[in-house]
Amino acid sequence: MAKRRSGEERGGHDDARPLAVRVRPHSLDEFVGQAHLLGAGSALRTAIEQARPHSMVLYGPPGSGKTTLARIVAEQSGAAYEELSAVAAGRADVRAVIERAAHRRDTGGAAGRTRTILFLDEIHRFNKAQQDALLPAVEEGLVTLIGATTENPAFEVNGALLSRVRVYALQALDSEELTQVLRNAATGARDADDAPLPVHDEAIEFLAARSEGDARTALNALELAAATAAELGERHVSLARVEDALQRRAVLYDKGGDRHYDYISAWIKATRGSDPDASLYYLAVMLEGGEDPRFIVRRMIILASEDIGNADPRALSLATAAAQAVEHVGLPEARYALAQTAIYLSLAPKSNAAGVALAAAERHVREHGAGAVPGWLRSGPLADHRAGAGGQAAGPPATYDNPHAHPGHVCTQELLPESVAGARFYEPDDAEAELAERLQRIRRARRSEPR
Repeated sequence: MAKRRSGEERGGHDDARPLAVRVRPHSLDEFVGQAHLLGAGSALRTAIEQARPHSMVLYGPPGSGKTTLARIVAEQSGAAYEELSAVAAGRADVRAVIERAAHRRDTGGAAGRTRTILFLDEIHRFNKAQQDALLPAVEEGLVTLIGATTENPAFEVNGALLSRVRVYALQALDSEELTQVLRNAATGARDADDAPLPVHDEAIEFLAARSEGDARTALNALELAAATAAELGERHVSLARVEDALQRRAVLYDKGGDRHYDYISAWIKATRGSDPDASLYYLAVMLEGGEDPRFIVRRMIILASEDIGNADPRALSLATAAAQAVEHVGLPEARYALAQTAIYLSLAPKSNAAGVALAAAERHVREHGAGAVPGWLRSGPLADHRAGAGGQAAGPPATYDNPHAHPGHVCTQELLPESVAGARFYEPDDAEAELAERLQRIRRARRSEPR
């Protein structure tokens, strides 16, 4: 039978229910996370607070609060609440909900509830015919549909139905948000004598870092750890107990202290040293320790230019693509992009020639100041193209010599200030053989090759 709960049928407190259900928020003020959707003044929050629910699809990873948010919408609006799971429900279940909704509308319903909210979990599991069965009721406003899915609605929900709902993308909770959820839940932990059972801070922090943004996973593990501790007569819920419950080992990693810097330093040096195994190992330690993936990928972008540079320009493109993947996908899936990039950066040829060249140019500027731009390179229609280093007209008129007018698109005109003419800052290294050959040809063509 399909799962169904209505507003009229919900019972009171039930201690046998899972912790994730018992501590479920009942108002927006209690709801944790999704500030991008529920911030003050947002369209969704305003609609909920003013009891104006509309049909929507909540799209996001497991444990991000989709079911909780649907129930808050129903409670705030005073509507009857019907819940179906698309895994087990069929068209007959949908028709039954619609019939009950029509009855409430026509008779006033129990407790004056005339509106019906239908929460359809895993809506992507409904086939086209099942989704089509919902269309008339949604279009006429007989039911307010709230669908939940972990799959992209653009691909999994019929266009006709999708056009009648708003899609809201929920995000996995970050470690701070999970910590708040767990601290709120931990106040209810009790031992065998119904006395409070304290949960160690390190246990909460471990669960928050290692539950991959899934509040349900974190709460289930906390519940199991607390129950085990109570059965064994322990006076608190320890890190070891939640490790056992989550079946993951804690990683000794301090995101704000020495280990944070030690491990990123080790990753940089291992990757620079062309050891993909060591690079992946340190990457795994950071991810398992709850390091912010945006911090990791920023270091990847820096390394792609600082240590690889033009020896393989594709490295920078891949690193910036990984940064986009982190923002668009998030953990846990973004770790694949991070691993791919770590391996590529490790195996790419290494060159720091770009950084060395820039440092040489910066050193020259610090020691000698900025030379005057040659007149023929200045901007503006009034530029004196005869201007020399002192900015005064000197010598015969000179105009900018566009290299596109020459064979090979190279001209012989001096492009450095007079005080710097002939300076060499960039010298390709042995990892940039192709660039070195091209530079030699260009310098020869410009007749400035040292003789």
